[in-house]
Amino acid sequence: MSKILQNKITVLTQIFLCFSPIFSKSTDILTKSDVLPIDKTLISATGKFELGFFQRGTPTKYYVGIKYKDIPSDVIIWVANRDSPSFTDSTLLKFGNQSNIVICDGESKILWQTNKLDGVNPVLQLLDSGNLVIREAEGSNTGPFIWQSFDYPTDTLLPSQKFGLDFKTGLDRRLVSWGGIDDPSPGNFSLSVDYKGDHEIYLKKGDKIIFRSGPYDGERFSGVPEMKMGNEGYNFTSYLGSDEVYYMVVPFSNNVAKTRTLVTCDGIIENLIWFSNGDQWTKFWYARQDQCDYYGLCGPFGVCNSNAMFVCECPHGFKPKDSYAWNLRDWSQGCVRNTKLDCKNDGFLVMNNMKLPDTLSSFIDRTLSVDQCRDVCMENCSCTAYGNFEFGKDVGFGCLIWTNNLIDMRVFPEYGQTLYIRLSSSDLGSLEANGFTRNHKAVIGIGISIAVTIILIGLITLIIWNRRNSRNLQTGSELYACNTSTARRSQEIIFNGIITSYREYSGDAMNVDDVELPIFDLHSIVVATDYFSEANTLGQGGFGRVYKGVLLDGQEVAVKRLSRESGQGSEEFMNEVRLIAKLQHRNLVRLLGCCVDMDEKIIIYEYLQNRSLDCFLFDKTRKAMLTWEIRFNIICGVARGLLYLHQDSRYRIIHRDLKASNILLDVDMNPKISDFGMARIFGGDETQGNTMRIVGTYGYMAPEFAMDGLFSIKSDVFSFGVLVLEILSGTKNRGTFSSNNELNLLGHAWEQWRDGKGRELVDKSIGERYSIDEMLRFLQVGLLCVQERPEDRPSMGSVVLMLCSESMSLPLPKLPGFRMGWHRSENDSSSTKQDQSVTINQLTVSVIDPR
Repeated sequence: MSKILQNKITVLTQIFLCFSPIFSKSTDILTKSDVLPIDKTLISATGKFELGFFQRGTPTKYYVGIKYKDIPSDVIIWVANRDSPSFTDSTLLKFGNQSNIVICDGESKILWQTNKLDGVNPVLQLLDSGNLVIREAEGSNTGPFIWQSFDYPTDTLLPSQKFGLDFKTGLDRRLVSWGGIDDPSPGNFSLSVDYKGDHEIYLKKGDKIIFRSGPYDGERFSGVPEMKMGNEGYNFTSYLGSDEVYYMVVPFSNNVAKTRTLVTCDGIIENLIWFSNGDQWTKFWYARQDQCDYYGLCGPFGVCNSNAMFVCECPHGFKPKDSYAWNLRDWSQGCVRNTKLDCKNDGFLVMNNMKLPDTLSSFIDRTLSVDQCRDVCMENCSCTAYGNFEFGKDVGFGCLIWTNNLIDMRVFPEYGQTLYIRLSSSDLGSLEANGFTRNHKAVIGIGISIAVTIILIGLITLIIWNRRNSRNLQTGSELYACNTSTARRSQEIIFNGIITSYREYSGDAMNVDDVELPIFDLHSIVVATDYFSEANTLGQGGFGRVYKGVLLDGQEVAVKRLSRESGQGSEEFMNEVRLIAKLQHRNLVRLLGCCVDMDEKIIIYEYLQNRSLDCFLFDKTRKAMLTWEIRFNIICGVARGLLYLHQDSRYRIIHRDLKASNILLDVDMNPKISDFGMARIFGGDETQGNTMRIVGTYGYMAPEFAMDGLFSIKSDVFSFGVLVLEILSGTKNRGTFSSNNELNLLGHAWEQWRDGKGRELVDKSIGERYSIDEMLRFLQVGLLCVQERPEDRPSMGSVVLMLCSESMSLPLPKLPGFRMGWHRSENDSSSTKQDQSVTINQLTVSVIDPR
């Protein structure tokens, strides 16, 4: 064999060995003489982690990062040059001239580098812990290290990685979210430890605190009760010293699951687990789950309770600082004391299972017991509350004392810590007297009250019965109560010529609690509406017309006159009067009074200058007036109004006919829900109702209501979702949107969202001045609301939270109900009929369309 041929064979063999996957060998170390180009990686010793270049964004940007190697996950857990990406594929990672690591754009421009390091013969090594370290070549891979990536985390915390502050070096090991799902640059959210109080963890958006962990009690944070010791093979530990403060997740020696803590780009803290036999990350616990996770939601001294009827409450001995704002769900001003403290005779209100207040301005003494802590608080007239560190116990060591307002408190069903709030002795009301406790006295008081009430009702009934049987009608104008039975009308003399107050006692038609309601006489209404003239007509409803009226004092009103020909109207009329008289919310239309005179049944509302939403939304020339900001506020306002009906009012109320024509707009385009004729009240334990009389507006009815007559709060959620999609698109759900005329708005919107074309759904009249992120979030919320199965739809509480939160992770919506087109029956030739028979996915029902 010739020498030339031998040389060729040798060269070919070397090339084969270099590129053959069989003989290639990955390494976990980069020396001073090596470079790492974009097509090479470092792999940790046992193949758990991989370091290399990855691409993101358009145009393509190159970053250096670490990801898992031994599981099918593309999650990037650390990024080096998140502020300084490269735009060329000639980028290199190598050692610099100061024993540090640099990322170069080719061989020239330095894009990113570590700080100057003192190393003699340094090497870069990727450890099986996911830590990238610079150490001496002869040194140990267990430390100490010249530099390590664990000291400079991005958005992810790994097991055995310190999270906190090093006072000697000035290191602040905090997590900073990505700028977006596909954007590794620093985002708006950061998670860090603050040492000014009890070393709590704070999630911030910019400089604003949006979530607080609560104090750490040695086992978990009081604001994250789901975090338990030893779960899934991990413990959570802490170190609080004069030199350093940090928290750390420590794995068991035999643990095979992987875990990581993440701050998402939308501001959610997630603890994720990947089990050895799994195929995806499982969310173990996460923070910012509900409204109570929002920092300071209930204001000073306010207590948040996500399981209560009203999310924010004032503790015993406190009251809302601004009752009006409080009732409108603006809790920011919090609570104030009923009685001032007198320092000497005060006591303490015991509150269990609490997330303790913010400790930034608290006094801490870790050597005191709970009893000693109480004594210190009593001796300090500025002390407002005290607590201890030990989890769920009334004894132990560690004293926290607050001297200012108590901020960001919440109560949990279980776990949490015990808080002692200082109260005046008069507000405590817990001392025993004459052998009876306060509860005994309350029972006796309730019994006496019931007996007195029964006697008074009997006397009133007797007086009314005697008067009705003994007196003739008084001379003068007659005023009739809102009652469908003319035989039981209460007659009263009109004072000042127009109106007087009436309290309903009889109530065959209503069968509800007493209703205080202003009553108008028919003559006043006739004059106010110019004899119900056509010129004053505001709209035509399924049960009658609505007119504009002007009372004698100049007040403008809307007058709803029940049609005499409507055989269905009396029940709806009484229902509406009964409900709206008891409801007070800025996003619900306000009832001013009613009138019943022979066959006339009339309701008087506040007048809203801009009439109903459909007058703008579905009008080609006027829809341009609905800017994105106005549509945003309308959607959020309607959501708050529905939440009030479902959760925060005196009753749980299902509207059952939510639609664009029943959303009225005031002069500032603020929305108000109207028309409660078909609404229903649920009792405290009721969650679902059934009716044989299926009435509503096609395009808005939930599938379970149209098909089976079943209605619940989730029926309203479905209607709300339809409304959201109509507001975003500016089109009615009653049309078709596909080439074969099969899909309605719901189906079309779902397909657009699924294909990543959600922006194409937006009403072109909005223009380009809107936030694409807000619009896509609202679109996804709308699709979540119109899912076919009621149990898949969110509650309105969750809807409000999702709409208001720019950072909340949203679930993926399933297919919507009634996504196919609506087909009228063949014998229906008019789209303006009030009573129509329509086919909904091959089901025919009777509906009422009051447009």
